[in-house]
Amino acid sequence: MVDLEQVREKLMEVNDPEIGVDIVDLGLVYGIEEIEEGVVHIRMTMTTPGCPAHDSISLAAEIAAEQVPGVRKAHVEVVWDPPWTPDMMNRTARLLLKFR
Repeated sequence: MVDLEQVREKLMEVNDPEIGVDIVDLGLVYGIEEIEEGVVHIRMTMTTPGCPAHDSISLAAEIAAEQVPGVRKAHVEVVWDPPWTPDMMNRTARLLLKFR
């Protein structure tokens, strides 16, 4: 069984290159689950539907997750519902971006 908290921590190493804050603190990661032994499904969004970094962020998230012990494959599903808003950022992201 994969430690999903370790996967979440690894995803904190993946930054949105346009914003410079990690995808977890930004609130882009909606869910992480192990769908079969060693296979992790990450449900996430982007800040905008036309995000030019869509492919690179998704790939970076898969690579990061696959570095966690026990993960043999990670799959990112990008969803648009619910749409991302700045309200989804955690306190860390708000402080980094000086967002109130």
